[in-house]
Amino acid sequence: MYHAVLTNTLVAAAALSANRFVTVTGAVPSANGNVIGVTRAPAGASGDLVPVDMLGIAEVEASAAISVGAAIATTNDGRAVTHSSGAVVARALTAAGAAGQLIEVQLIPN
Repeated sequence: MYHAVLTNTLVAAAALSANRFVTVTGAVPSANGNVIGVTRAPAGASGDLVPVDMLGIAEVEASAAISVGAAIATTNDGRAVTHSSGAVVARALTAAGAAGQLIEVQLIPN
């Protein structure tokens, strides 16, 4: 269960899936890039308002298996991946056994 300390509303720059990382401009991030938080709900199109968890614990979709405690980066579609380069955007609090599973992460401002 997630516990957001700060949730804000952003204007989506494109269609966005729920439980994915998003940039400060409301766009899908680049691989290993900086993010502002995790979408709590989907945005159907550019211009839609989307709630984004920006601080605290959020649920994010994994792109592959992830271990508890792993440093997390983002893929180019906003899913969580074990950090290998670029920005560390979160820390895994629960594990994922495979792609598509939701994990809890502690968001790290960047």
